Amino acid sequence: MTIPKLELHLHLEGAAPPAFIRGLAQEKDVNLSGVFNEDGSYRFDNFTQFLRTYEAATTVLTGPEEFKRLTTAVLEQSAAQGVIYTEAFISPNFCGGGDLGAWKEYLAAIKEAADAAAKSDGIILRGIVTCIRHEGPDAAKPDALCAAETVGDFVTGFGMGGDESTGVQGDFAYAFDMAREAGLRLTTHAGEWGGAASVWQAVRDLRVERIGHGVQSIDDPALVDHLAEHEITLEVCPGSNVALGVYPSWRDHPIERLRAAGVKVTVSTDDPPFFHTTLTREYDRLADTFGWEDDHIREVNQNAARAAFCDDATRERLLKRLEPAA
Repeated sequence: MTIPKLELHLHLEGAAPPAFIRGLAQEKDVNLSGVFNEDGSYRFDNFTQFLRTYEAATTVLTGPEEFKRLTTAVLEQSAAQGVIYTEAFISPNFCGGGDLGAWKEYLAAIKEAADAAAKSDGIILRGIVTCIRHEGPDAAKPDALCAAETVGDFVTGFGMGGDESTGVQGDFAYAFDMAREAGLRLTTHAGEWGGAASVWQAVRDLRVERIGHGVQSIDDPALVDHLAEHEITLEVCPGSNVALGVYPSWRDHPIERLRAAGVKVTVSTDDPPFFHTTLTREYDRLADTFGWEDDHIREVNQNAARAAFCDDATRERLLKRLEPAA
């Protein structure tokens, strides 16, 4: 497939190749027993264990230099999949513990790597600052402050990840209002585990323009109609959803039903090495399962370009690259 790809839902730390994390652990003499399977892949059996493994793996990312190296590694593997634009979730919690001064140092290192990748591989990176839901609403406030103080041509969005079983979306309204007032674009994880009700909460209480995952919206026809009517874009990660057991198989995944109902869907990998996937593999499975052809693939990447948290000039360049060859 030669159609350029855009990715809107990628966790920077979650995209770390296992070999990269193991290498850092060896350099720092950090014991990561329990994090990897015998074949070297990340070890987890369910979503809770996934979060624990994810957070354990990030313990070797202890400074700006490590995040610069991480960003380089992640963008190299994305560019190899034909990705021309990606948005990565970056958490101040992992980058300086929410301290604004430290956050700026981490961010400068990440941006340096992104600028180098843009020159060498032509891939564009934008950052979405994320709070972590299971850390609670108070912990989200310094994250939003970090986002508001560094909004610009690189930091363009604010969102929330983490365990959906903690509280409700509206608990985090203060942080999202702070980010909105600073001019940041908004997204949040919802409808991966919290059902259609969590998507309604995100739309009504946080007033986001995109939803991370959002696939359980399919269970509420009125919500599906609302998403389609208001062009609220879903950042869908089918391979992640199947790997974590949100849906038992690709055939059961609702992405095609959502698309057919007029919802603006996009395709992303979430935390690709954890789920043994790539963006190319995602599209191959969608083609095999739902008969997606080039027109379908171009459509969802055009959706991504139109929903991207970037400036209009960048958006137009991306859409131009997605036009069919004459």
